[in-house]
Amino acid sequence: MKKARVLFVSQEITPYLDETSMSHIGRYLPQGIQDKGKEIRTFMPKYGSINERRNQLHEVIRLSGMNLIINDNDHPLIIKVASIQAARMQVYFIDNEDFFARKHVLTDAKGKHFDDNDERSIFFNRGVIETVKKLGWSPDIIHCHGWFTGLMPLYIKKAFADNPLFADTKIVYSIYDDGFTGPLDKEFAAKIPIEGVTAKDVKHVNDPTFVNLTKLAIDHSDAIIYASDNVNPDIQKYVKKTGKLLLNFKTPEEYIEAYSDFYDAVLEGVAEYAE
Repeated sequence: MKKARVLFVSQEITPYLDETSMSHIGRYLPQGIQDKGKEIRTFMPKYGSINERRNQLHEVIRLSGMNLIINDNDHPLIIKVASIQAARMQVYFIDNEDFFARKHVLTDAKGKHFDDNDERSIFFNRGVIETVKKLGWSPDIIHCHGWFTGLMPLYIKKAFADNPLFADTKIVYSIYDDGFTGPLDKEFAAKIPIEGVTAKDVKHVNDPTFVNLTKLAIDHSDAIIYASDNVNPDIQKYVKKTGKLLLNFKTPEEYIEAYSDFYDAVLEGVAEYAE
């Protein structure tokens, strides 16, 4: 029997960014799942604050070179990779000078969210998909971490549902307490669609708040994980209403084992999940 394949798409991973609960999971979950016998690939944005020399990043020429059009503008897609030797795993980085050269992550030095975070998120999610296509690597599960990955379920389920690489892929979406204040750019919904994605599909984000973006991700996911113990109550109500398969919050000591079992349940297509 072939090994199950899990693609991790993460907003944050330590040691490339400061340690948070999300970046800790981004680092240790893939290693733990690999140790349990599954194949993995891991992606994150190549924020400008990441020191390429210290972390030994290098460009993967054969994967780079594509342009992605967002809001009628061409943006070159650059793919870089680094290895976490202790974990025997590689991390792929999605890079672009327009979106990721700045020396901060999602907010500026004063803590204000960047005005183009909507386009940065679109570029990142589409960049991951295009890179996985070039790799020819068909994931059984895509596990998304952080609101920055919120468009991944939509794109996979609508734009790439007929692509053989993703036709049977299940989406697991982890919800954190990483909400942003204020909405994203008011034209966000108009920038998202590509072939297979319509204006109706993105109606949730006509008002592009954190809660509405999360609802959009939930709608197109197969299963949900509460990765924080204080998930927004409005989001919790929405998850309950959808009846999606749900795994409640797990501590750092519990989550690798719990997530691994949850993946198996998702792949088996169980209708309910008893923790």
